[in-house]
Amino acid sequence: MPTFKLKGSVLVYFAAFRRHIGFYPPPPREFKKEVSSYEGPKGNLKFPTDEPIPYDLVTRIVLYRKKAILDNKK
Repeated sequence: MPTFKLKGSVLVYFAAFRRHIGFYPPPPREFKKEVSSYEGPKGNLKFPTDEPIPYDLVTRIVLYRKKAILDNKK
């Protein structure tokens, strides 16, 4: 799976499947309401391939994780 790392820690990773794109790791609780329609069985996100990807949401999750890693909170 393609993985983006920051300072040796996993920032995010993703995988393409037949009917969805998986986005990992599970998002922080702060995004619970916004991601509810995309949640997979293990908390990861599943973006259906027949719908637009919510790039704004993905960007905010990545920036949140970036700040957590840089603040050493992983």
